[in-house]
Amino acid sequence: MNVLIYLLPVALGLGMLGLVAFLWSLKSGQYDDLDGAAERILLDDDEAD
Repeated sequence: MNVLIYLLPVALGLGMLGLVAFLWSLKSGQYDDLDGAAERILLDDDEAD
């Protein structure tokens, strides 16, 4: 039962870290242009010789 004293704060800390990382990615605009990334894979950037 003593292991819960260590595991509970670690689990809560990792959960908060994940939440902060997700909110930071939202604020930095990571998910703004979802269609652009999907269409960019179809474009051919290689130049023909």
